[in-house]
Amino acid sequence: QVQLVESGGGLVQAGGSLRLSCAASGRTSSSYAMGWFHQAPGKEREFVAAISWRGGTTYYADSVKGRFAISRDNAKNTVYLQMNSLKPEDTAVYYCAAKFVGTNYDVLVNARRYDYWGQGTQVTVSS
Repeated sequence: QVQLVESGGGLVQAGGSLRLSCAASGRTSSSYAMGWFHQAPGKEREFVAAISWRGGTTYYADSVKGRFAISRDNAKNTVYLQMNSLKPEDTAVYYCAAKFVGTNYDVLVNARRYDYWGQGTQVTVSS
């Protein structure tokens, strides 16, 4: 079992920045890829970014490329999502998720393929 806890969400004006963190505990001795997803009211959960176990491979949704950056510190069992140039359409609940086996692009962009999820953190961007 892996427990994931997100933090760092909040209210920010358009053009501002936030850094989300996702702390993992439990089965952290195994290698796992991590992903960030967001879900706005009335919409499906959507892929935002993902990172491989060693951090050498990252993927981003087209809507956040050049604005968001995913990173991880395995010594701290923590994954980060630096969000810059935020837009009102980025407003959503942001979730982190862990995937243990099968970490290619087609897997990591699919929310249904992840093994564990955090509870989410709200990000609100005002115009």
